[in-house]
Formats: sequence, structure tokens, C-alpha cells
Amino acid sequence: MRKTLPEKYYLDHFFEFLEFFSGVNQALLDTPTLQFIDDFRGLSTDQQCIVVRAANRKYPVVATKTFAYAEINCPLEQLEYLTRQGWFVGLEKADSFALGQGLTKADLLVLLNANGVTLPAAVTKPVVTEQLAERLLTGPLHVPDELNQHYKLRNFDRALDYLLFLYFGNTKGRLNQFSMRDLGVMRTRKDVSQQLARFNSQTAALGAFYFAKELSKFKSLTEQQKAHYSVVDNVTVECAIGHDYRNRLLYQAGIFWLSHDHRKGLMYLQRANSDQAREKWLRESYKAGDKDDVKTALEAIIDDPPSDTLLAFAEDFYTRKFGRKKTSVLTDMLRDATRVIHLDELHNQEVEQGVIGYYRRHGIAAYRTENHLWRTLFGLLFWQWLHGDRGLVNEFDRRPQVLRHNDFYATFGHEIDAHLEQYCESSDTLYRYLLMQAGMHYGKVNSLFMWREQLLDNLKVMLSYIDIALLREFLLLMCKDYASLSDGFPDIMVVDDGELRFEEIKAPGDQLRRNQLVSIQRLKQCGFKVNVTQVNWYSDPMQPYVVVDIETTGGQSAAHRITEVGMVKMINGEEVARWSSLINPQRHIPGRITQLTGISNDMVADAPIFADVVEDIEAFSKDCIFVAHNVNFDYGFIKQEFARLGMDFRRPKLCTCARMRKHYPGIRSYGLGALSEHFEIKLENHHRALDDALAAAQLLKLIQQAQSAV
Repeated sequence: MRKTLPEKYYLDHFFEFLEFFSGVNQALLDTPTLQFIDDFRGLSTDQQCIVVRAANRKYPVVATKTFAYAEINCPLEQLEYLTRQGWFVGLEKADSFALGQGLTKADLLVLLNANGVTLPAAVTKPVVTEQLAERLLTGPLHVPDELNQHYKLRNFDRALDYLLFLYFGNTKGRLNQFSMRDLGVMRTRKDVSQQLARFNSQTAALGAFYFAKELSKFKSLTEQQKAHYSVVDNVTVECAIGHDYRNRLLYQAGIFWLSHDHRKGLMYLQRANSDQAREKWLRESYKAGDKDDVKTALEAIIDDPPSDTLLAFAEDFYTRKFGRKKTSVLTDMLRDATRVIHLDELHNQEVEQGVIGYYRRHGIAAYRTENHLWRTLFGLLFWQWLHGDRGLVNEFDRRPQVLRHNDFYATFGHEIDAHLEQYCESSDTLYRYLLMQAGMHYGKVNSLFMWREQLLDNLKVMLSYIDIALLREFLLLMCKDYASLSDGFPDIMVVDDGELRFEEIKAPGDQLRRNQLVSIQRLKQCGFKVNVTQVNWYSDPMQPYVVVDIETTGGQSAAHRITEVGMVKMINGEEVARWSSLINPQRHIPGRITQLTGISNDMVADAPIFADVVEDIEAFSKDCIFVAHNVNFDYGFIKQEFARLGMDFRRPKLCTCARMRKHYPGIRSYGLGALSEHFEIKLENHHRALDDALAAAQLLKLIQQAQSAV
């Protein structure tokens, strides 16, 4: 049951919030913010409740009628007092965005009408807000008294927003995250015990805050307002957060001006010092004909790359534009795929798993790895710096500071070097350390990987086959530029004839992305074997199919349970194995279901529960295409039963009902019984799992015959 919040809860959590600024963060507070806190503490409890309730609202314009809370005595009187004291002001000082979010459309029309703009009642609210923004460009608004009685504008947002920025590290953090935490909606890092500051100085914090607010403001402007906006770039920036927000603002301004004044857009992009802006500037400058400048800039990046991502772009772009090479590295890598695998077309729903199944059928071990393998290794190995006392500022943080700003190695370089030397001396030493870390921290919230059973299984396989020196070299690259090496890793890991390799799987039409190119190139640079495997589709006669039928206590998988499972494995149109079992559903079987299936409560009393047979079902259906008549019913129930046990169940699906409609149109009914009768398929015990599965298997043969005849 969801928790309820006690009276004056919002006030209590606001004081909890303010407590954050009584320690190391107090030095970051400027005079106006300190005055806000002092003034707030000087209010009466009722007045504090008003301010806090308003602070919890998403937008600064608030309706006065919404303050009728039982915890507040005489709320309207308190609100009027706070207005006289300057905590709230009239709508004259609100911008178009705040007005558009806080007022109803009807009141916005009243406001426009009072300022000489008349619009029909049927016009949409976005159009009304846009008209309001245009009117504000000509001067301040006249606001009727009745609107200023019904609405107030928070007049403490600058101080509140600065405090929120210091606490959450961004402009999206809101006070309602405290209530989401206490209601159980949001998980937080309860083990964060030491209070840290995000910034080293007040100057750094204020500079970052300025550009963060300007970026939010710019994004909320209309096209016309953006044309009147100029980026002020003389504010002191002393930290990674500040540089990031400044670069993002300049990039956004550059993108806007490219379509209005191309040279001005290029100027903004050139001022932004980010990979994204540099790449855009290079591309656009080249299109504008500034080829000599672009060539010089590319050579500078190649000689002294700021990141692996930008280096990959620069090398490729330089080669194609100035080396007379026509195709990109990404295209070449796909064209030069080291192997081509032919898979049954039904694996297009889950191509990586299809390739893994293909290898297993050929006696080759293969594992799904992608980003999870590398993020798990990185997160566990460096947990104490990423998530320990120096990694997270407060319990709401998920992504460690040093990863957000990509300065992990710059911050902890000496400690990282010593740690790698100590624990990466051998694969066995590293695995024992990872095992210890997983045991100590299992289940803790983090942003790098998901906890699950068998978390270290794939890592153990990798460590059994690789040269630990190569791994240590790659981990050092991740530490130095995690932003470029946090994703894009190959899809699968393969162990073939005692040799380990990674493979990036690409089906027809798939593209190789830049982040994948960077990760693959760096893995190869460190000595790992990496292939790009191209998949071609065809109808594979040797592809195993598992034809499934289940009986249940009712029609909804969330509310009902399985009473019987029947499975038939088919290869090349022939049955190769079958499996069936009654299942104790651990709940009553309704009489109408017993009448339909013949399965009674007595029959399943001594039958195994699903947990007892789950491994049999997993093994029997592994690497098979899941087939059933009205497949989503059977698949949904089995997937739900697996989920109840904390297990995942994923198979490609084929529906014999849908395929029979496609290949054999015009039949009176496509129910399993009717089709069995039509095609003279033996079905003695309809609505018993194995008999129905055997009948559906015969339908699968008819479908395959029809497909091969096309």
C-alpha cells in the first residue's frame, strides 16, 4: 500500500533540504540566497507552509485558491501578508512561458484582451501563449485586478533555483523528489553519508548556475524571442558543470542561427568548446566553402585529440574530404564484415539472440554482453571512487560526479593506477575482487549497471580467456575518457576453439554508429579480437521450433496461472522431442475451466509448481522459435510465470493462427479445432496441452510447406 504523508510534511522536508546548506555547501551561497534563508526562518509556521507549498509547484505562477490546506490557518490572509512582504508579486513581472503554464486559456484571453489583443475563444492555448510572447516584446503588460487576485507570481525563484541547482546539480531537480522518495516512488542512495559540495568555490557555482538558467530560458523562448536573444559570454566559468552548460547554450544558439544567419550560427558554434559543436562547425564550415580552415582544424584535432569520439570523427572526415576516400569508416567496417551468418528470418525480432543460438547449435559458446559486461566491470572495480564517500553529493545522485564531467582519471589518477596494478595483476585476483565487491554492494542504486543473478558469469568467462595486461590497458582508457567508452560495445562474446572474440551484430539495414566505432577501435587497439558480423535472412530448415500449448485457470496472465504445459520440438518439419506436465497453479481452478479442459483441482494437487519445471521449460525451448496458436496468449503466460520467479523469458514468436490465415485464406474458422478438422489432423483431447501442441505442430508443417512453395 502506498504511504501517506503527514501534516506539514512539505515544511519538514524543506528544512531537510536547507540542512544541506549548513555544512560545506554554505560557502557556495551568495548574499541574496543567504538572506532568503534567514527571511524564511523568520516567518511564522503558517507563512512558511505557504512559501513551501508554492516552492513545490512546478511553475512560478500559482492560483491563490489552491492554498486551502488543512495545515495552514487563514491561507488567503497569509498569502496577502507574504505579498506585501515581497514573497509574491503580481503577474506584471511574469514572462510569457510562466503565464502560459500557470493561467487557464480563458484567463490568458482576458489578459490579452486587456492589452488590446482579441482572439477567438476557439484558438488553442499554444497560439494564445505565442501571441502573449509577441505582445511582451513591445513592453510590460497591463494586468486586470481580478487576475492579480486569482494568481500570484513567486518572487523568490532566483534564490530557490540556486539552492536546487546546488543540491541536484541541474535545473531539473525539484522539491517533489523528496515526497517521491518518501512515498516509495523513487529509490535513492540511502548509503550516502558524507555531505559533499558540487563546486569548489562560489564563483564556480554562480557561473555554472548562470549558464544553466540561460540554457533553460533559451529553450523556452519562441522563435521570435530567440531572434532577440544574445548569449552573454563574459561570465566567469571555473568548473566542468559550468563549461558544459555554457557549451550547450552556445550550441543551441548556433543551431538556431544556422537557419537564419549562417555566419552568426557558425560563430556561436565556434565559441562552444564541445565535441558536438566542433563537429557541427566543421561540417557546416566545409559546406560553406571554408575548406582550408576546416582542414587546419581537423589536423589540430588529430594531432591533439580532446576525446576519442571527436578523434574518430576527425580522422574519418579528413580522409573522406581531403584524402579522396568516398566512404566512411563506419561504412567500410560494415562492408568488411569479417563473417556473414544466415539466420532464419523469424530472428529479426531478436537478432543477437538468434546469432547466439546459431553458434550454440554449432557447438560454439556465445554470450550476450553489449554494454552491461563492461559497465559492470568498471562499476565494481572502481566502486569506492564512483559511489563511495567522494563520488555522490547526496542520496538523489545516481551518476557519479567524475563521470558526469568526464574527469575521473584527472581526479583520481594516482589511486586508479595503484588500484589497477594491485587488482589486475592476474585474472584470478581481479575476479576475486569483483566477487567481493558484488557481495558488499549488491542491490545498491547505481547508474552504470543493473543488479541481477549471475551478474559475474560472463565476466568470469572473459577473464578465463583474455590477457589481463590487455584488459588493464583498456580499463585505463575507460578511466581517462569514460564519456567516449561508456557504450557502443559489441553485442556478443564468443569462445571458439579456445579463443575469445567479441562480435557486433548487424542485420540488413542496420547502421554502425559512431559510439560503436570508437569502442570497437579502442578494443582492437588494446589487442582484443573484434568482428563485425553481418546477418542475412533466409528460411532455415534446421532452425528449431518449439510448438507450445498451455492450459490455465483463466484468460489473463496477470491474474491467472498455468495448469498444464505441452511442448513439441520441430526441426526440418519433423518432431525431434516432446515435453509435457501438469502444473499446480497454487490457486483454485474454476468449474467452468475444468469443464472445458478436464483438468481438476484433484489432478494438479500433487503436480509440480511452475518453479519446479521452469529450468526444464527454459532448456527445452532455448534457442528455439516459440510457436503457438494465438501465440501471444501462451507466450504471455509463460513470460509472466518466469517474471514471477525473477527470470527473463525471450524467444522469437510465430503464430500458427495468423500464418494459416495468410497462407490458407477462405477457411470457415481458424480455431485450432476447426483447422484440425479441415486438414484431417488428429486431435483427440482438444484443450489438453500436449494434444493441442501436437496439432499446432502439424499446422506449422503446412505453413512451412506453403512458404517453400512460394
